[in-house]
Amino acid sequence: MKSLADLEEIRENTKFQLNLRHESPDNIQIRVGLASCGIAAGAREVLNKFVDEIAKKNLENVTVTTMGCIGLCSDEPVAEVETQNGEKTTYIKLTPEKVVRIVDEHIAGNKPVAEYTLGSKA
Repeated sequence: MKSLADLEEIRENTKFQLNLRHESPDNIQIRVGLASCGIAAGAREVLNKFVDEIAKKNLENVTVTTMGCIGLCSDEPVAEVETQNGEKTTYIKLTPEKVVRIVDEHIAGNKPVAEYTLGSKA
């Protein structure tokens, strides 16, 4: 940190990161499975990619949190997206590359990516 501007940038980034974790019924909720099975399958990278993509696209009203195991160990990494109207979509076998498409199409565009969902088993 070399200047007041650097400090302000750190402050704004921290504030944004905290807002991503603030659950509100008005927010789209993204929950990434971060139990040991998910971590072993790469869930930390998936979680980080969700946070990075949402920040990069300046999306508001989105909360990114973690959840425990939901019993789909063979389909990890898993994430659940819940929209403001309560619709839930469970994504399976995620990669950071798949997250980019989910953020673009589902989070920003309100159209779930069907081939990545639990029901598709593609």
